Amino acid sequence: MQNSNPIPLEYKLGFHDEIDYSQKVAKGISEKIVKEISLSKAEPSWMLEFRLESLKKFKSLKMPAWAPKTEINFDNFTYYLNPTKKKASSWEDLPENIKRTYEKIGVPQKERELLAGVEAQYDSSAIYGSIKDKLDKQGVLFTDTDTALKKYPQYFKKYFGKLIPSTDNKFAALNSAFWSGGSFVYVPPGVKIDLPLQAYFRINAKNFGQFERTLIIADEGSEIKYVEGCSAPVYATESLHAAVVEIFVGKSATVRYVTVQNWSSDVYNLVTKRARVEENGSMQWLDVNIGSKLTQKYPSCYLVGRGAKGETLSLAIAGRGQNQDTGAKMIHIAPETTSNILSKSISFAGGKTVFRGVVKINSEAKGTKTKTKCDALILDNDSQSDTYPNLQVDTKEVSASHEATVSKMEEEQIFYLMSRGLTRNEAESLIVNGFADSIIKELPIEYGMEIKRLLEMEFETKQG
Repeated sequence: MQNSNPIPLEYKLGFHDEIDYSQKVAKGISEKIVKEISLSKAEPSWMLEFRLESLKKFKSLKMPAWAPKTEINFDNFTYYLNPTKKKASSWEDLPENIKRTYEKIGVPQKERELLAGVEAQYDSSAIYGSIKDKLDKQGVLFTDTDTALKKYPQYFKKYFGKLIPSTDNKFAALNSAFWSGGSFVYVPPGVKIDLPLQAYFRINAKNFGQFERTLIIADEGSEIKYVEGCSAPVYATESLHAAVVEIFVGKSATVRYVTVQNWSSDVYNLVTKRARVEENGSMQWLDVNIGSKLTQKYPSCYLVGRGAKGETLSLAIAGRGQNQDTGAKMIHIAPETTSNILSKSISFAGGKTVFRGVVKINSEAKGTKTKTKCDALILDNDSQSDTYPNLQVDTKEVSASHEATVSKMEEEQIFYLMSRGLTRNEAESLIVNGFADSIIKELPIEYGMEIKRLLEMEFETKQG
């Protein structure tokens, strides 16, 4: 087939702002910098101890042996930048340059249209937060993680770092040492939030490391939808994003967590996400990965209560110089649990996609049902897609299945569409969108619209 590319390489969120940062630490990793960050935030002593112990773990842990070979110089990044002296309580209080940035990526528009709470993080700090009166009346807590540490210590002592300890992996240890910002959410028993809570994470500075830490607690019988978006400017140098997300899904609670990442191609995106799901609880990850130099992300569910459900729906798109190493993990610990993994990937212009799926069914998890399906679309001969499924079953009383397909765009399909009046670029774009649409159609409309918006940016037909 022709080496035609229906996905433009132009990155529309690649602008940056000139910022006079109110606080900036030196480049590199050291105890001194960890102490400086903790002191500047006026954190309790136990958090400083946690950070310092995590730094020791980071230095002792090796890079994952199975992961793509990378030569990341962790000392080449700045680990804390504060763009404002204090968090703004309203949109009007923001500095004009930061306000213009978030206008470009749609934060105020979403707040007006969806009337949901919004947290916006610019480099290291949450710079804008809005909690609606309705959430307050329902007893919902929604703020940035730094604020929550001081305001709601009872939750931090119980949940923070308990699901993803600093010993989990090298990137989780790095986050635990240098974390800043992220979202904190607590939903009381029986409370159901109709509209999605939203968070936006923006890297503006070059050679910057962003380490947001998100903690969500959905108490018994509650429901929450959470959407996060990510972007960064294009630089000749690299940036690092290493987030940690911990979610606790209570008995009969439901959590839907949507990530639509659209990083520039100079960002290392190394993320650890994990949920603990209690009896009859339900956890759904929707993970859309567009852009970045390297993404390593495998949202996981630990199904610890009878009847717990876990689901991961993912879409990964890799272009020139990009490696999307993504997947999911489902750990069945209790009986009669259910999991579903649906993965779609698209590679073009020499890009590489990798699916890593782990499903583990313990001996106590009798009556488990699990299904994994991963489909890859390769648009040219220079691109690559690999699949690494891993199914571990310690009991016979289960229903488990796995399907995988890898296909190329067929000239017959393109010819048929062109015979109906479409240009080649339009035909290719239609095929690609149709391939991804099976994930989008399974989602509530608010999720689908968010993903469609970014897909349209990536799959826009080239003109001229």
